[in-house]
Amino acid sequence: MSSLAILHVDDEPDIREVAAFSLDLDPDLSLTSADSGEAALALLEGGLRPDVILLDVMMPRLDGPGTLARLRHLPGLDRTPVIFMTARVQASERDRYLELGAIGVITKPFDPMTLAGQVRDLLAGSAA
Repeated sequence: MSSLAILHVDDEPDIREVAAFSLDLDPDLSLTSADSGEAALALLEGGLRPDVILLDVMMPRLDGPGTLARLRHLPGLDRTPVIFMTARVQASERDRYLELGAIGVITKPFDPMTLAGQVRDLLAGSAA
């Protein structure tokens, strides 16, 4: 497997902790976490260039779709794959997230044992 740099953005500390534990199970992943859309944008504006961004949908101030819209205007990030993570997964909502440019949606609560595989599967599907 190839090395993969991930930026995970979620306002809930418990979710970030479980995701970090889960993704640390894959030795070929490197993880950066951010607790808000604003913090993620600051990291990205500072030069962080992840291979994929895991983005919570519902966050205060700047939600996931708003963060995605803003990061698409940053140099070098117009094609970075984004995967939304949310408990809101009705078909119409999932379709909307894909229309916004996400390559997929991971349902919360996610299975910590399979999260890294889900991310890799979605990335493989988007490259096809």
